[in-house]
Amino acid sequence: MVNPNDRKYSKEHEWVLLNESEGMVGITDFAQEQLGDVVFVNLPEPGQEVTAMGIIGEVESVKAVSDIYCPVSGTVVRVNTDLQDNPQWVNEDPFGKGWMIVIALSNASELEGLFTSDEYEAFLTNA
Repeated sequence: MVNPNDRKYSKEHEWVLLNESEGMVGITDFAQEQLGDVVFVNLPEPGQEVTAMGIIGEVESVKAVSDIYCPVSGTVVRVNTDLQDNPQWVNEDPFGKGWMIVIALSNASELEGLFTSDEYEAFLTNA
């Protein structure tokens, strides 16, 4: 799968899609492939403060439990509660229905430290 070029990517394989002062966050296609079939997603509550590269939850798959890191700092404004009943969306559509949280950014300059789609592809190739 090609990583959409409308978002930024972290070394921990999360993405953020900017919409004005908010960022939607999820995990990449590469991450969901490495995890295998996702069976449970644990996410933060709305109103929770999150920090760049801080743990915001976990994804449980048939293989393992893995932490989810937030690529930017801010306050959680929305959580994809549909993932509680449909965790497989993380596998089926990681850049769409499998989104995890939306945060109000507290420091938009943190986006500059993240990869573009092309840079993320190069990172995966060289890893």
